[in-house]
Amino acid sequence: MRTRPLSVLVTAAALLAGSLHSTSAQAAVPAADCGTGTFQAEVTGGGTSWTARRGSSTVYTGSSMRDAMQAGVNSLTAGRTSKQRVVVRGSGAISRGARVSLPSYTVLDVCGTINVTGSGSGDMAPVYSRGARDIEIQHLNLTGNPVYGIFLRNVTNVIIGEVDMRLSGGLGVRIDNRGDTSQWTRNVRVGNVFVSGAGSHAMETYGVDGITIGTVTARNVGESGLLLNQTINATVGTVDADNAGAGTGYAAFRMANNNGQVGSSYPTNIRVGTVIARRGGRGIFCVSRSGGAVIDRVTIENTGNNAVLIENCYNVTLAAVSGTVTGGGEIRLAARTEFPNNRDITVQNLTVRDSRITENPCGTNTTFRNLTLTNTPTNICS
Repeated sequence: MRTRPLSVLVTAAALLAGSLHSTSAQAAVPAADCGTGTFQAEVTGGGTSWTARRGSSTVYTGSSMRDAMQAGVNSLTAGRTSKQRVVVRGSGAISRGARVSLPSYTVLDVCGTINVTGSGSGDMAPVYSRGARDIEIQHLNLTGNPVYGIFLRNVTNVIIGEVDMRLSGGLGVRIDNRGDTSQWTRNVRVGNVFVSGAGSHAMETYGVDGITIGTVTARNVGESGLLLNQTINATVGTVDADNAGAGTGYAAFRMANNNGQVGSSYPTNIRVGTVIARRGGRGIFCVSRSGGAVIDRVTIENTGNNAVLIENCYNVTLAAVSGTVTGGGEIRLAARTEFPNNRDITVQNLTVRDSRITENPCGTNTTFRNLTLTNTPTNICS
């Protein structure tokens, strides 16, 4: 271990090579006006007056938004093998201890706002699905304090369009396979997710094979902006986080728990276009045997913990195209003794100001190149 200056070498060839990894995932799910188009069931109302209809038949009238929505879903053709759609028009409240369950081949479009109230725990969410396939959530606006805003478990072929959650607690979007870990959740497409005020993550995955995300925007959330756990074949357009995970070890963008591991190796299969991190906890955090990742562009400013921490990760490229890091502690490559050390880590194409760059212990095949440093000492390996 020794301290030395880094040469400043920015080459057109390096930038071109990095640009080949850029993504266009933000076009994953085209937005449409809420409620337009054909539908099989319609839920209308507001406050404590709700009606659900299937064609000319009324399937619910009463005071519960949740019961009206579930009645609309339940009125769809039983045993269907193609999607049918429920449109919700109006705003109201759903209990934190309740959920609207979506079976296979269901499209939900909520044109209004659901306010989550009261108490509850466990796998509860205003929009919930488990063990189903071909689920679509076109629009969802949410306020209040849910356990989860959207909770999807062991599902296949999922589309999430436009989501806006302005919360006072809870977790925004959770997609996982933890009900049956022998089966991946597969083939997920997400357009744009905005979450503010969550007590936990804005969005989290665990056990997902094949996900495309346009944009995750996190504001003042208690933990990560986007957390990928044991997820493979992921493409993310933008993670934009301001004050995510303040006072914690979480990050604007975090990869953990063997994320990116395919079989016993780490081929490049996690591609992220842009990570923006301001304030909060860490900016980017790769940990616990994760990797196989290329992050094209980064903007990290004044994070409250490490700007970047790469710990026990393999085949990770930071700033394949370009990036800036200002303040925010340091860019740190580290390792815990219980896991194999870092391997094949590349940090490049960065302008770093008022920070530090540290590698301890020395990894295998670590590359630092094309860095412009201002008031940024380095303590890295040869």
